[in-house]
Amino acid sequence: MTHALSAYPHLLAPLQVGSLTLKNRILMGSMHTGLEDLPGGFERLAVFYAERARGGVALIVTGGFGVNASALGVSDHAEHSTLCTEAQAVRHRVVTGAVHREGGLIALQMLHVGRYDYASGGVSASALRSPLSPHPARALSHDEIGQIIDDYARCARLARLAGYDGVEIMGSEGYLINQFLAPQTNHRSDHWGGSAEARRRLALAVVQRVREATGADFLIIFRISLLDCVEQGSSWDEITALAQALEEAGVSLLNTGIGWHEARIPTIATLVPRAAFSWATRRLREAVTLPVITSNRINWPVGAYGGGGGGYADMVSMARPFLADADFVRKAAEGRALDINTCIACNQACLDQAFAQQAVSCLVNPRACRETEWPTGSARQPLRVAVVGAGPAGLSCATEAAARGHAVTLFEGASQIGGQFELARRIPGKEEFDETLRYFGRLLAQRGVTLRLGERVAPDDLAGFDHVVLATGIVPRQRPIPGIESDKVASYLDIIEGRKAAGRSVAIIGAGGIGFDVGEFLTHAADGKTEAERFNDEWGIDPEYAARGGLKAPVDEVAPRQVYLLQRKSSKVGDGLAKTTGWIRRTLLKKRGVQMIAGVTYERIDDAAQHITVNGEAKTQAVDT
Repeated sequence: MTHALSAYPHLLAPLQVGSLTLKNRILMGSMHTGLEDLPGGFERLAVFYAERARGGVALIVTGGFGVNASALGVSDHAEHSTLCTEAQAVRHRVVTGAVHREGGLIALQMLHVGRYDYASGGVSASALRSPLSPHPARALSHDEIGQIIDDYARCARLARLAGYDGVEIMGSEGYLINQFLAPQTNHRSDHWGGSAEARRRLALAVVQRVREATGADFLIIFRISLLDCVEQGSSWDEITALAQALEEAGVSLLNTGIGWHEARIPTIATLVPRAAFSWATRRLREAVTLPVITSNRINWPVGAYGGGGGGYADMVSMARPFLADADFVRKAAEGRALDINTCIACNQACLDQAFAQQAVSCLVNPRACRETEWPTGSARQPLRVAVVGAGPAGLSCATEAAARGHAVTLFEGASQIGGQFELARRIPGKEEFDETLRYFGRLLAQRGVTLRLGERVAPDDLAGFDHVVLATGIVPRQRPIPGIESDKVASYLDIIEGRKAAGRSVAIIGAGGIGFDVGEFLTHAADGKTEAERFNDEWGIDPEYAARGGLKAPVDEVAPRQVYLLQRKSSKVGDGLAKTTGWIRRTLLKKRGVQMIAGVTYERIDDAAQHITVNGEAKTQAVDT
């Protein structure tokens, strides 16, 4: 423990907040799991959160619960996802009790989505349509605003009754309170709009009423938007004035929110640099005296993020890293950071499933949110198990089987583990994938898996095993195009592994995930900028905050090649990419001048060009590769 504390002196130090002592500076941030909507959902939530509390998290914030029956929009699950009645509060006690038994603290996030109600358009400060909804919002009346303030106070009182140690008021990400704060969405001229002082009245009224309803010893966290990332968002002066007023109104902690959901700037995807927005939290710390929490794309226990002189924040918020590894804090405290199963910010099993209204899990830890379905423990009868293929599926299977006590041999034809992940980690913006291979590489050794690299297995090699698991992945497919054997043709393996060099002009046949990865690989330019500088310039983020919303004119990267991305389907190129990250990948390649062409028929390839037909029209592409 001495070594760990010297490595993370602020992160693992206790923090006194009002009458509560947090055992360290780590907050498990709010994220929607969808478990509450399932049979036995609160019991499953209890097990999920209890494992994270047992793993060392000081304070957990739940996913957002609606403050009234319509706060989350039109929903069939309002009974489970809102907190409006004492009967509902009783249901939550299984969750709070489970966390407290493991030595943790827990707060309930109170949420009203406002105009993010997709089904009806919802309600907001003004009658404006969100880009995320086909319907305009309805402007709230003065009396309705008063009722919503009452609803927040009631929800907080019920949270205390349910055993929560505090609440988090969601005032960022473009939800209702944020909609009142920003001039983009608040066009009112009455008591609740116009000047900056008037626009923050709802936030302050909510805090004051919540404090009155819960007492002086109850924890109130306010999630403040430090960077709206939208035109006519809040200015920095307005943000600091709000923070100071919130402190005076009785807030215990300020948590960081970055970017509205409608903002066309990535904030939590894997291409976002680690701790990309902690500069904003550090700047806010200079304006207030209460503790400030930093967040977004923090997935590693680096001491510089937390507490003390020169630090970015007093606490660190991580959400999805606790899907990836429930024991994140314990491992850091024991000096075993390299044993952490790192969140790679892929969004595939968490956010993508949440937006599809499915229960959340984790790509690198599929047991997350399935703790009651996949209990741990030793198998009744140890067996000899062969796993063929050391890609992500094979690695997961081999290490889990070994953890249950089976004798496992893992066969891999390549000279290293990883499969497609070993390729993906080489794509700019996907460097995090390397962390998964680091984690599994250590786990194989720790759990005693016999690793047989560079061996292609024949049936006779598998004799004597009780079970054989095939996890052999995929083989690149070569399309039957005349001329495909030309020297100018390369597979994606050739390009990514460096066996062939791409020319100055390239046509990529196939616009699925791998096609986009190759496009990113070929258009990424080395320009001498730091990772943070490149990200801020490319996406138009201004740490100097000269304009509202923290925006500046983006600087498009000059690609070293002209790239064409082709697909046979006539639908939008990239239409099948992941819901929450596909738009990022399409935008990035368009900014780099990649031409995306749909409805392609591949006729032939010769020494001069690739000959194609696009929607019935013959075209010639004189490309090098």
